[in-house]
Amino acid sequence: MATTNPIQFIQQVRAEVSKVVWPTRREVLLTTVMVFIMAALTAVFFALVDLAIRGGLQLVLGAFN
Repeated sequence: MATTNPIQFIQQVRAEVSKVVWPTRREVLLTTVMVFIMAALTAVFFALVDLAIRGGLQLVLGAFN
């Protein structure tokens, strides 16, 4: 592997960082809101699945009593 001196390394890093396209404040806000919405929907879904499984188990176990 070829070695580069620290000055060349810093120049290469700066060149690569300049190519990065940073998101706008609006994009960050929208994606953050979408993450919270998806997390809430997922929580509701799994809560409903949990209730359904619990109800089914209570019916099955209640039949043996």
